[in-house]
Amino acid sequence: MIYLDYSATTPCRDEVLESFTQVTKTVFANSNSLHRLGVEAKQLEMQATNQIAHILGCKPSEIIYTSGASESNNMAIKGIAFQYANRGKHIITTNLEHSSIYGPLHFLEKHGFTIDIVKTDANGMVDMEHLQQLLTNDTILVSIASVNSETGLRQPVEAIGTFLKKYPKCFFHVDMTQSIGKIHISLENIDLASFSAHKFYGMKGIGCLIKKESITLEPLIHGGKSTTSFRSGTPAIPLIVSISKALRLINEELDSNYQKVEKMTTYLIENLKKYPNVEINHNQYCIPHILNISLMHTKPETLLHALEEKDIFISTQSACSYGHTVSRAVKELSKNEAVASHSVRISISGYTTQEEIEEFLKQFDGCYHALNFINKPI
Repeated sequence: MIYLDYSATTPCRDEVLESFTQVTKTVFANSNSLHRLGVEAKQLEMQATNQIAHILGCKPSEIIYTSGASESNNMAIKGIAFQYANRGKHIITTNLEHSSIYGPLHFLEKHGFTIDIVKTDANGMVDMEHLQQLLTNDTILVSIASVNSETGLRQPVEAIGTFLKKYPKCFFHVDMTQSIGKIHISLENIDLASFSAHKFYGMKGIGCLIKKESITLEPLIHGGKSTTSFRSGTPAIPLIVSISKALRLINEELDSNYQKVEKMTTYLIENLKKYPNVEINHNQYCIPHILNISLMHTKPETLLHALEEKDIFISTQSACSYGHTVSRAVKELSKNEAVASHSVRISISGYTTQEEIEEFLKQFDGCYHALNFINKPI
């Protein structure tokens, strides 16, 4: 089996699962309980939180634990919108976002908020002049992903955050789901940041929203004391420990993994660009972990299932997308609807081997010629 869908989810590392299991068995008390077992649970919770804060360069008090990036994105967008609606009801985003960004934004439109889409240039990068034109006194939030999940396109969110400091009424939210564990990124000029553990070999069901200390949010979940006043619920200590460990382990491997992945992706591109009907939807601003290609004249799911028969697993659009035939993100990058209609995503990791890449290319060649023959115009 060759798994090339790491951007959708990653396998859980053995060390992370072992930590989760051990804590589940031994530290089962509520960390908000006042007795000794509760105090011990609170200490473990704080150790994990302090470690995350140290790695990401934020304060422990700025970490909100969630069920994953989708909840974090919803919490950031709705939380800001309802808390600061008295300042304005204008939000700006891009055509390169995850469905968990568009979902809450569409919801807010029904409640009187206005959503604008900032343009991107020929390389898919945010047009800073257009962003400046869109900003008004009513703009309370700009939400831009650091890395697009389908194309790997990386936006200069640190620079955008610096620019937005000139607009103190406007907060800056960054979906970092495809960044954490893959690239170095600074939170210094970012107000809110979302991510999930299962994107870097952690467990499903745990994520974080990093929220600067001075910001207040209207909670999505009300109910009582937890790790923070912004998200009620009994603290999930085993999951909190697991995300901390997963983050520590992947952070230790960040640079070596990047170099390995970059080498393999360069090799993939060199081989795939030889095919006349293959479009490479990748440029110098894309991280190497995600390679998007289009096999023209062939439906994406046809190629996906042809490779699946060879026990090779890639994806079409984001696994969380609504299933549109045209990839919104690829269209934004390529400026070509036909290319966007035929795109698939190959996503690799530090776990991917050169042997797997070679086998993928071998099987892709067979699928390409078979499908190209079947779909060849008469």
